[in-house]
Amino acid sequence: MDVKEIEAKVMATPVPEVQRVALAYSGGLDSSLCIELLRRRYNVKDENIIPITCDVGQGAEEIDIGNAKAETLGFKPIMIDLKEEFTENWLARAIRANSDYEGYPVSTSMTRQLVAREVAKRGTELGCDALMEGSTGKGNDQYRMHNVFKMFAPDCTILVPVRDFDLLRAEERALCEAWGVPVDEQIEGGDDKTMWCRSIASGAVGLDQQLPDDIWMWLVPPEKAPDKVEEITLTFTEGIPTALSGRDMPLGELVPELNVLAGASGVGRIDMFEDGIMDLKSREIYEAPAAHVILRLRRDLEQFCLTKDELEFKAIVDRKWAYLVYHGMWFTPLKRELDAFCLAASRFTSGTYKAALYKGNIEITKRESPSSLFSPEIRSIKSSGFSQQMAKDAATIRGLPFQILARRGGIDD
Repeated sequence: MDVKEIEAKVMATPVPEVQRVALAYSGGLDSSLCIELLRRRYNVKDENIIPITCDVGQGAEEIDIGNAKAETLGFKPIMIDLKEEFTENWLARAIRANSDYEGYPVSTSMTRQLVAREVAKRGTELGCDALMEGSTGKGNDQYRMHNVFKMFAPDCTILVPVRDFDLLRAEERALCEAWGVPVDEQIEGGDDKTMWCRSIASGAVGLDQQLPDDIWMWLVPPEKAPDKVEEITLTFTEGIPTALSGRDMPLGELVPELNVLAGASGVGRIDMFEDGIMDLKSREIYEAPAAHVILRLRRDLEQFCLTKDELEFKAIVDRKWAYLVYHGMWFTPLKRELDAFCLAASRFTSGTYKAALYKGNIEITKRESPSSLFSPEIRSIKSSGFSQQMAKDAATIRGLPFQILARRGGIDD
């Protein structure tokens, strides 16, 4: 690939004039290249380039790699620890809403907006007139980041160079190599990890491309998982997991431990077609062992404890919640109002579940809840909770509308 041609394309693309730029810096290929583009194309002086790294639970190793790259490039990022806010606020809300967008337990969708808020706020505090991030023009994150940037820094110019210079992944790599930008991307397209879900090679996976076993971080492929059942106990308090196998722990500890435990039993692989914000389909690969277990058991707990009308309406709320968050609308009024409903609906979803994990399967083996609406002493055909004869008159009344329809005729068979 001719680097000179790529450089010429970059130099020929008009750019806005900016003085001081806050960069959402993760240490990945895109955000690392952004630093050199700020120097070489936007003509921003080093002292006016402000890389900001947000810890949302991606792990110390990933943060250390990003810091080492920044040091090579001559910078020390501003570090913002958001782990507690992400787990106790954002992730807790996602769990109450049974977070699921077409089978994806929204994760990057959340963290991009949390990071964008912090970059926008810190950037304005430091007198920046522009904000930069490393999204492509084919993905979803450009919209999520843009929405939040404009909400928290409405007067700042937004720079998205990978998109705005129309750079392909191979062209980015070529520029990095030519300009001395360190790259250690093991998978084309990279990955994005939080404790809730890991996205693998987003937008770069072919239709029938086989996935090697070594791409997984937590997951052991089911066929290679141990030939034994892993039994776990999960306790929920008002809809949030608060104990694992009898040990009380916050979400920030419970979720990572459950990722390892469930992943070892082959639980948590997601291979799906996803309808992105631009209504274009991509094949997406995720691993989310803890999310699979927590959401599977939590939905059952809701079925156990909520009324039929609540369940029917909450399914609508959950679906809309996931849609809003996926589409970059975390900070909108409707999203906040849906949170309020989910919180209220969680009031009676406390209990303890036992489950058996085996080669990718989750089987619930025991359910306990002080708020259960399951009443076998009334409903079971083994009990005499009420006289069945009483139902005759109720069925007669319930059948009257159908009798009237029959008189009118015109019924399709």
